[in-house]
Amino acid sequence: MTHFAKVVDSIVEKVIRAEAEFIDTFVDDSPGTWIQTSYNTRGGVHLLGDTPLRKNYAGVGYSYDEALDAFIPPKRYHSWILNEETYLWEAPVAYPVDGKDYTWDEATVNWVVIE
Repeated sequence: MTHFAKVVDSIVEKVIRAEAEFIDTFVDDSPGTWIQTSYNTRGGVHLLGDTPLRKNYAGVGYSYDEALDAFIPPKRYHSWILNEETYLWEAPVAYPVDGKDYTWDEATVNWVVIE
């Protein structure tokens, strides 16, 4: 089985699992386009070593950039920056590597220890 995302005005509205033949033959009169997505692709890497497809597995609310042929997750924070290799959003400050748990604080644009 394969996964397909229904994209309307560059936004993913739904994701289904179906055989490619089903997508090729069923009649869908609603606006939008069905685009194949790979459940095992994240950040431009296929988790099982196969060829990655469209940078990321599509999810509802993701955008689809036709020129880049990439699914891009919603931007969680205004300050975060799109990594143009993985097409994932990244904090402008690296996550601390000290064994503590952190959460992002948009007001200070930094990581804050979870107490």
